[in-house]
Amino acid sequence: MTKAINQITTEELFTTHKEKLDLDWISGRHGANQLIVPETVSPETAKSGAGEAPSKSGKHQKKKSGAPDGKSLVGYLNLIHPHQIQILGNMEIHYLESLRSISRQDALKRLFKSKPACIIIADGCEVPATLIQKSNEKSVPLLRSSLSSTKLTDTLHYYLANLFSDVLTLHGVYMEVMATGVLITGPSGIGKSELALELISRGHRLIADDAPQFSRLPPDIINGTCPPGLRDFLEVRGLGIINVREIFGDSAIIKSKYLKLIIQLQPMDDEHLQEIDRLEGTYRTQKILDIDIPEITLPVAPGRNLAILVECAARNHLLRISGYNASEIFARRQQRQIEQGESR
Repeated sequence: MTKAINQITTEELFTTHKEKLDLDWISGRHGANQLIVPETVSPETAKSGAGEAPSKSGKHQKKKSGAPDGKSLVGYLNLIHPHQIQILGNMEIHYLESLRSISRQDALKRLFKSKPACIIIADGCEVPATLIQKSNEKSVPLLRSSLSSTKLTDTLHYYLANLFSDVLTLHGVYMEVMATGVLITGPSGIGKSELALELISRGHRLIADDAPQFSRLPPDIINGTCPPGLRDFLEVRGLGIINVREIFGDSAIIKSKYLKLIIQLQPMDDEHLQEIDRLEGTYRTQKILDIDIPEITLPVAPGRNLAILVECAARNHLLRISGYNASEIFARRQQRQIEQGESR
């Protein structure tokens, strides 16, 4: 069984970002179907649709990572380590124009030999005629934008990083609580959706119910979003499916948020409750896409106000990442009082 590969053509990239990046298509129309693929996948592999290679035993195994032909996705003009999308700004155009005719032809030959997916002229620069000619000859799309090369590079890096990142779907309700991305998990029927509904009524925002999707952004960020088909909806037992946006307004929904905390709802008997550390609680970490995310287990029992506990957990987490740990300060204070009592 093969692994599907995210990929995008130059034409799709142009259509998606034409207005946002103020793009014009100058030449090289025959290269519209050039593929832009993840750095760890070669264009040949992408065309075949396989992300895994069969081993000698006939079983599939993951391909070892490594950039195709030494290329990375987006970057400024680089003839030694070429990028799939070459950005040429004022400085790069001036460099090419300053070369002697033979040197310029050699530089252009090396540029197009790397078979870039496209070349984008930034800063609204005039496009050299030789570049247009080569673009048409080699069927390499040549685009132009009025935006700065820095803005172009940053925007395309962010877009492609999201597009090509690994996506993990987890069961739970994903919320923004106290400006913090909080994933609420637990057994089916324990009350995750009811808790989410109460948090929404208290001014917090829903991202996704039931199947939030998480992707890793470099270097160590987990971004959580909602699948398009589930956006705005929440299932509440007894009420069925409700549209949160229609009931509570646009302010009750947020498109995405970085995952910072996991709240695990867990029914516990008295024996298990006695095992919880009275100072530290149930803090631990869970690996999500190879990144450690703090996790707290909240016991579910009659009379417990889980909405307030989740709010407090989010606030306390913000304090902890800023360097304040209440249990450590409490323990040190008690230790000082013991030592003072012994000295007296």
